[in-house]
Amino acid sequence: MSLGGDRSTRHRRRVAAAVALAGTGLLGASLSTEPDSSEFYALTFSVAGTWLVGGLATEPLHWSSLRGKERSLGRLVGVPILTGAAAFGAFFGAAFVARRIPVLNESLVSVLNYAERGSDSWVMATTLANGIAEEVFFRGSLFTALACPNPVAGSTAVYMLTTCATRNPALVLASGVMGTLFAAQRRSSGGLLAPILTHITWSALMLRYLPVLFRKPPEDFENA
Repeated sequence: MSLGGDRSTRHRRRVAAAVALAGTGLLGASLSTEPDSSEFYALTFSVAGTWLVGGLATEPLHWSSLRGKERSLGRLVGVPILTGAAAFGAFFGAAFVARRIPVLNESLVSVLNYAERGSDSWVMATTLANGIAEEVFFRGSLFTALACPNPVAGSTAVYMLTTCATRNPALVLASGVMGTLFAAQRRSSGGLLAPILTHITWSALMLRYLPVLFRKPPEDFENA
């Protein structure tokens, strides 16, 4: 029985590693394309498809382990959405500081250029698709496949290493902060519903409101 369990764990880890490598390569390629190009949308949806299919192929999908009175609509849906909104507020405030740090400002302008120059509906669609798919893989199958004492730290480390493929320091930092939050939600709730709702709420608000902050140079806000 133990041998079978070990084989199953090794198999899940091999599949997760293969998916992580494939997704990482596609992610790096996607942010090397021109904004609003067919290549950009094709690659970003391919990244989402890789995370989603790879995640579902490795582990069954668990929504939540909350039971009884704890399983209320507010606990299951309201709290994660509010958490995503609060995370956006923290990042929006931090962006004022990042605008004055050249390497972070340049990194943010670079990635937000895809939102500014792209089709609003297509950019939002690929952003939400990737948010959901990332949770299915990183906080779903990978979280379980690691089978380590601290899957929050382990899954977040892999999430950050994957994001390094973008060569964007701001995205890597964000993946560390939000990856830790999403993984903590996965551990506390026992499922993917909470991190998925938080992720897509945070992503949608960031995409909707953050680009405006980087349309003006920092001195314009100081003189406003």
